[in-house]
Amino acid sequence: MPRIAFMGAGSTIFAKSVLGDCILTPEIQDLEIALHDIDPVRLEDSRKMLENIASNAGRKVRIEAYADRKQALRGAKYVVNAIQVGGYDPCTITDFEIPKKYGLRQTIADTLGIGGIFRALRTIPVLEEFAEDMQEVCPDALFINYSNPMAMLTGYLQTYTKIQTIGLCHSVQVCIPQLFKALDMEELVPETRWEIAGINHQAWLLKVQDGKGKDLYPEIKKRAAAFLNGEAAYDADWDKVRYEMMLRFGYYITESSEHNAEYTPWFIKDRYPELIERYNIPLDEYPKRCIKQIGDWKQMRGELVQNAEIKHEKSREFASFIINSMENDVPYRVHGNVQNTGLIPNLPPNACVEVPCLVDRDGIHPCYMGNLPEQCAAINRTNINVQLLTMQAARSRRKEDIYMAAMMDPHTAAELSMDDIRAMCDEMLEAHGSWMPKYR
Repeated sequence: MPRIAFMGAGSTIFAKSVLGDCILTPEIQDLEIALHDIDPVRLEDSRKMLENIASNAGRKVRIEAYADRKQALRGAKYVVNAIQVGGYDPCTITDFEIPKKYGLRQTIADTLGIGGIFRALRTIPVLEEFAEDMQEVCPDALFINYSNPMAMLTGYLQTYTKIQTIGLCHSVQVCIPQLFKALDMEELVPETRWEIAGINHQAWLLKVQDGKGKDLYPEIKKRAAAFLNGEAAYDADWDKVRYEMMLRFGYYITESSEHNAEYTPWFIKDRYPELIERYNIPLDEYPKRCIKQIGDWKQMRGELVQNAEIKHEKSREFASFIINSMENDVPYRVHGNVQNTGLIPNLPPNACVEVPCLVDRDGIHPCYMGNLPEQCAAINRTNINVQLLTMQAARSRRKEDIYMAAMMDPHTAAELSMDDIRAMCDEMLEAHGSWMPKYR
């Protein structure tokens, strides 16, 4: 009887995707779901929704909601994490507004940069508590992390705790479909063969071929160049940053242009404001998205929670496939975030990398990928520097480590002086208050 504990079950829409997928996988027999969230209303919403999905799918699934985290974890075989510490108000607002005072603009701020650093620093202490509880009540469970910043959170657990951990994202799954749809190559998606590796949100499309083994990169680059030069019309205004990086460095990146604009030092620059319009960079995108989601929730709550006829269609998330593989020994390939145990030799061994992983009853088996093209590894390393220093800061509780992480961030370093970076970090620490532990 596999018991899945879902941490952050108040993320109702995401709980629907991951747990709804498990419910619609009849091979996962005698399924038991334990939900936990600090918001009792959202917790109960998710319980009602999942019970209706199970009923309409003809599945008998034991679904229980727990205010007590340890009780939810007790006896779990799989633990899914989808928490966001601090929420939009106050923490996301702080992550954007204080850097903006210093002239530092961001788009998403949940993975790297000042926003990503501070999101990690306020989330890691909570995950340490999860790990301590798991060591007591479910020490052999697999921890499946979906929360951002993915590499920092997953890497921290893999480095400093004993719990089995894999990080999952869906940027790999959507990479080819989105790229091909934008460039009017969508008919090739079903037969396309591809290879992706790197780090989360900055993994590289290393190979892309059609069903006969023909390299599709020349055509992709030809169309992308024509679009950027104004010689071809595609529905791709949202992806100009990745096209530019692909043409400059040779390879396409899995995660969106709005993300990668703030992972690098080249696109959001006070000295070159024209780049924002040229590359269609949506500054302050995540706060706008949060406000819209909050506004939309009342209508969506009725559709999801009050709808007794609600049904679910399987999503692109990997969690249900992993659980089915481990429960029933059905080999399956996913892309996961794991520690770099020589998988990509030209990235640091203590980095968290995103690579293909084979799954069976014995668990997760990451695949050796070999060296990345050196320019790709070089760009990854600029992000890994920030990730490792942030993890070090979370462990040491030293302000100096936070300063160093921020000073190594590509976008931050390209815009601000060392003194401004330190002052900004101090102001961020004060503003986050009790959402973070004290730093000396």
